[in-house]
Amino acid sequence: MHIVVVGCGRVGSELAGHLERNGHSVAIVDKNANAFRRLPSEYGGRAIVGYGFDRDTLLEAGIEDADALAAVTNGDNSNILTARVARETFQVAHVAARIYDPRRAVIYERLGITTVATVSWTTDQVLRRVLPGEHHADWIDPSGRIGLVELALPDAWAGKPLEGLDLPGSYWLVGITRLGKAQLTTDKVVGQEGDRLHFVASMDRIDDLRTQLDAGADGGGHQ
Repeated sequence: MHIVVVGCGRVGSELAGHLERNGHSVAIVDKNANAFRRLPSEYGGRAIVGYGFDRDTLLEAGIEDADALAAVTNGDNSNILTARVARETFQVAHVAARIYDPRRAVIYERLGITTVATVSWTTDQVLRRVLPGEHHADWIDPSGRIGLVELALPDAWAGKPLEGLDLPGSYWLVGITRLGKAQLTTDKVVGQEGDRLHFVASMDRIDDLRTQLDAGADGGGHQ
């Protein structure tokens, strides 16, 4: 794949290096030529001075042959404008934009632009570490209704079947991380101490799910 990265800050330079190491063709764009000093010494892709929303700059970066574009500068407006040009003018199939203001993220998702809301992501990661007992979604859809949630298996469930944890329309157990290895669940899976459970859940039913988990396998049915 040919991928255009716009913005050669800490994120863009690392992203470009990672993509190239994995066999992709990469062109990185930045308005400041000095920014390319951040690139790995072994980077062999194109480095182009210019603005990511400028048509001629994107053409020089090979946008017409690009399979994807990532806009990761430190400006929301630049990232969104770049993403829209890539999607609407050049019909790039996969476009992602880094966004600092999470309130904008939902708007741009509705325009078909995948966004990474930096502030929201960072806040969530901090919360996971300072409040490990709380539930925080790994991913939430733009409407805020459905999420992917990781929860620890209470000891009371060890040795007991986990199939009863599904409640159609509210939450489903879809995976387990056991001894550091993730696996998809089956209807015969039995809990083990230390399991981390992965659910697809309606965000307004997560409290019910936690209640059921905390009650144990013999603690009653669904809420």
